[in-house]
Amino acid sequence: MSITRRRLSSAESREAALDAARALLVESGPQSVTLKAVAARIGRTHANLLHHFGSAAGLQEALAERMAATITAEIGAAALRARSKGDPSEVVDLTFDAFGHQGAGALASWMILSGNHQLLDPVLDAIHRLVDELATDSGLSDLPLADETLHLVLIALGDALLGGAMAKALGLPRDRARALARQRLLSSYGVLHEGGG
Repeated sequence: MSITRRRLSSAESREAALDAARALLVESGPQSVTLKAVAARIGRTHANLLHHFGSAAGLQEALAERMAATITAEIGAAALRARSKGDPSEVVDLTFDAFGHQGAGALASWMILSGNHQLLDPVLDAIHRLVDELATDSGLSDLPLADETLHLVLIALGDALLGGAMAKALGLPRDRARALARQRLLSSYGVLHEGGG
């Protein structure tokens, strides 16, 4: 009995390609996201992907935009939960997860190496908005938010790219960088509250 492959609509084919490209990015890094590899993963032809994206660069740009939109939406939804709990440490988990599990770290390294820094702006803006919202709701508004955001994003990015190897080399638990980032944010929050009465 032969298996008939269902014909995908243009939109479905494009989404399948972007899903495959993101999986390749997270699994094997930016160098693995090629038209050939994506086409092989979804059972399509190189020509089919060229039709949808125009070039490998077009595929990569579409992937970056899609990932930024997805991560931004997830951070925005989580911000509502974090605000209701009044726990600024959730900002750390959201940021580390975005750069680690969600692939923003791999995306960042790719965009930096290719010179397309602007494609990361939506992710960075979402993280900054989250810090601002939590600051307003939980009394962190006197903290230097730009400094806190910079520190958090850099440590989360570094952890996504080198955290496992560094922790292993130093004999530390894998989640040590996340714990240090959380400790810093909570310490800043505590100092603010002690100073403010």
